[in-house]
Amino acid sequence: MSSLIEMDHVTKLYGSVIGLNDVSLSLPEGVYGLLGPNGSGKTTFINLIMGQLRPSIGQVRIMGSNPSWQGAYLRDIGLCPATDIHIPHLSGLDWVTNQVSLYGIPKRRSRQLAIEALKKVRMEHAWDRLISSYSLGMRQRCKLAQAIAHSPRLLILDEPFNGLDPIGRIEMTDFLQKWIENGHSLIMASHILHEVEAVDCSFLLLTGGRLLASGTPTEVRSLLENIPNQVQIKSADARALAPHVMSLPSVSDVKINSASDTLTVATEAPRALAELLGNLVSTHGYRITEVRPEDESLQSLFSILMQIHRGER
Repeated sequence: MSSLIEMDHVTKLYGSVIGLNDVSLSLPEGVYGLLGPNGSGKTTFINLIMGQLRPSIGQVRIMGSNPSWQGAYLRDIGLCPATDIHIPHLSGLDWVTNQVSLYGIPKRRSRQLAIEALKKVRMEHAWDRLISSYSLGMRQRCKLAQAIAHSPRLLILDEPFNGLDPIGRIEMTDFLQKWIENGHSLIMASHILHEVEAVDCSFLLLTGGRLLASGTPTEVRSLLENIPNQVQIKSADARALAPHVMSLPSVSDVKINSASDTLTVATEAPRALAELLGNLVSTHGYRITEVRPEDESLQSLFSILMQIHRGER
């Protein structure tokens, strides 16, 4: 399979500030979540593959082309940036039509494609209104419409869930899942782990301009499975479970919260703990309704990966 994106020891400097630091990768067509805290290098990564920035060191290729030299490949990309790019005195339909026409598509066909795209993002009720009257979530839908209207081979989304209410988030996730099912490639930048997991992406984990890890959610989490952490176990049989859990040599502490029927377990071997719980359920019939890490935040994940990277774990 040919590479969608290639980076060869790419570094981007902003004066003395490092935006991206010695990143090498080769990505086939597929679905990728570009994850990292704010300031981690996600937007720099996107701007480099879009040709809006040139690397200070190294080489970038997308779809076999150098993005700084070949503008024709942009017809195969749809970009939904994090920042507002609207013209407020235009209606949503007129703005999306104008954006599509920038690809060299005739005006009448551009309007037809704009209408179809706005329907897909459920904006037909407001496409005649001025963008200046739109909520943040509505503007976000408009940006998505202009990114997909020309049926790009690759869709790039930078923080696409910003400004969406809970229903909008569900609709956005459903749309992206259908986009993937239709065989399109996707890169979605986010600083929220569960948003990316909901779309079932492979991960590219960035922090401080460095690529810390990459792979499927299962592969990335396998890096952490034997890292000491806190695990919460919710069970109506929490008190009966506690002595069994405490018997594991890898468990250093067990706390019982009777009010919430929860055990908080400090363990150096989460996998061994999971196997024990499975045996207890099948052997004794204990009822366990939830097992999860105490802190599933993206910042916690990156903190652990940074410690692994520095050899501290």
